[in-house]
Amino acid sequence: MDNSPLNPNRYRWVMLALLWLLYVSFGLIQRSLAPLVTPILADLQLSFTQMGFILGSWQFTYIVVAIFAGTLIDRWGIRKSLLAGAIALGLSSVLRYFAHDFGTLLFAVAIAGVGGPMVSIGCPKAISLWFEGRSRGTAVGIYLTGPWIGGIFALTLTNSLVMPLLGQSWRLTFLIYGLLTFATGLLWWILARDKAPSSSVEAPGMIDLFLRFIGVGNVRIVLCLGLLTFAIIHAMTNWLPKILENDGFSPALAGAAAAIPLAAGIPAILTLPRLIPPAWRGRFLALCSLLTLVMLTLIVTASGALLIAALIGFGITISPFYAILTLILMDTPEVGSAHMGSIGGMFFCISEIGGFAGPLIMGAIVDATGSFQTGTFFFAALCLTSFILAFCLKTRPASPT
Repeated sequence: MDNSPLNPNRYRWVMLALLWLLYVSFGLIQRSLAPLVTPILADLQLSFTQMGFILGSWQFTYIVVAIFAGTLIDRWGIRKSLLAGAIALGLSSVLRYFAHDFGTLLFAVAIAGVGGPMVSIGCPKAISLWFEGRSRGTAVGIYLTGPWIGGIFALTLTNSLVMPLLGQSWRLTFLIYGLLTFATGLLWWILARDKAPSSSVEAPGMIDLFLRFIGVGNVRIVLCLGLLTFAIIHAMTNWLPKILENDGFSPALAGAAAAIPLAAGIPAILTLPRLIPPAWRGRFLALCSLLTLVMLTLIVTASGALLIAALIGFGITISPFYAILTLILMDTPEVGSAHMGSIGGMFFCISEIGGFAGPLIMGAIVDATGSFQTGTFFFAALCLTSFILAFCLKTRPASPT
């Protein structure tokens, strides 16, 4: 049922603010484990491979839930779906308080993969309903800063502020983050409104959806690029604080340095989706792929000012990928807003295979070689594949409304 307010043109900005807050919470829960890897490894006696599996566990759950999450969002509506997502994310963080070994922490972290799809698939669905034309690019750029802001908070303040205030207890830290997420979900439930699509289309099953859209060239390429991009992002951002700690950084300084790519990526997310002409999106992503390769190489080989520059560059070059890939899907005539929830589910289902595998592969490589450098070179090499695929994208100008 469409229970949108009388003036949707104005209320869409309220909806955008609420979506942004939900994505901030998602980013907070998603990144909160990374700065706490060192004390958790020590307290629970975990190997790097086990920690890599835990870091990627919510992405694995995400893959399973994303199979039907898009269809559920199309049927339930945005308001109920995103509330369910916020509850699952908060519960994941709260349950980490009680973790006492590999299995219990794995279970707690994996629950985030139940809430993640509802938020990350539901948000672009909401944007496709409430915004059109060029304003859609602006809205995508704004709401996608949310997880980066949440991640910056987690990385910069967890070890420098939150942990000291809570007696260096990583368990209480997770508890507080969970309660904050519950509060965001409550605010969403009070203020959010559903809005019906302009055309009513029956939501197909995931298999039918896959068979229908896999024949669309751009959809195939976007799915492959999503998988590679998520593998690189999740591997590097989840392990970056530990990489920097191994290079001699203190936990607080490593967290602050690991937040540099997120901070540098925010201006790129806000401006590039709107500024890059639709016809040039593929070539732009190809360029970003090559630049990301260079930045990853420098992160594990450089020091001092050059390392800081590489961290900034990595954030700028990797951050626009998801926003631009989302816009390409939205502007694909075969998709449209009516199918955006379902196609978003398929996109994240495929992409999070990379999100799950990335941290696990990095941890396994470190256990095998004793160094993060080899693993980082592996993910840098994936950028070459992204470069080739991005050049194969076919885009066309969108309407200027």
